Amino acid sequence: MLGIKRSVLVGASLFLLSAGIITAAVVISRHPATVPVTVPPETAIHVTLDQGISSNQNRPGDHFQATLAEPVVFNDKVVIPQGTPVDGVVVDAIPSGHLKGRAHLQLALDSMQLNGTTYDLSTTKSYRRGRDHKKRNWAWIGGGAGGGALIGAAAAGGKGALIGGPIGAGAGVALAYFTGKHDIHLSPETHLEFRLNQPLTIDTKS
Repeated sequence: MLGIKRSVLVGASLFLLSAGIITAAVVISRHPATVPVTVPPETAIHVTLDQGISSNQNRPGDHFQATLAEPVVFNDKVVIPQGTPVDGVVVDAIPSGHLKGRAHLQLALDSMQLNGTTYDLSTTKSYRRGRDHKKRNWAWIGGGAGGGALIGAAAAGGKGALIGGPIGAGAGVALAYFTGKHDIHLSPETHLEFRLNQPLTIDTKS
């Protein structure tokens, strides 16, 4: 009788041990071991925008979404795969003026999501600057003045030219004012490049 009890106990112990081993194997298979890999500073991060951004509609602090356009490779191993979702922030946004004041737009990346984990990013800024107003404004104003002078001359000779010139110049200023804004518009799928400012440690699958 004692021998039977011992056999039962040994059998039960072996069963529990086997069950534990199987459970541990299942857990390990579901959660494979990870190896931390540190991506060095100056590594390029190429993304495409998921949404439009503009200097006259966005403000500093606005967030935007983008997607990694190229995989990040370190030591011949893909550390961050293409298609990884990335979040960014508008660092600076200054709309264009009508007659002066160039538009400015600065963007940076601040985080990404990979394998259920959010990683903070510190990157360089992508900077865009709008077109200058000066040459274009002078072309509009000068063209307006010339047109006014021609009209005035046709109407009343040389004296009319003196009158028509200032009128035309005023019309040129008005045209330059109403058509002179040069804001920066980045459409979805726009490609942008950033670079890491600090090392980035990623938990990669072994």
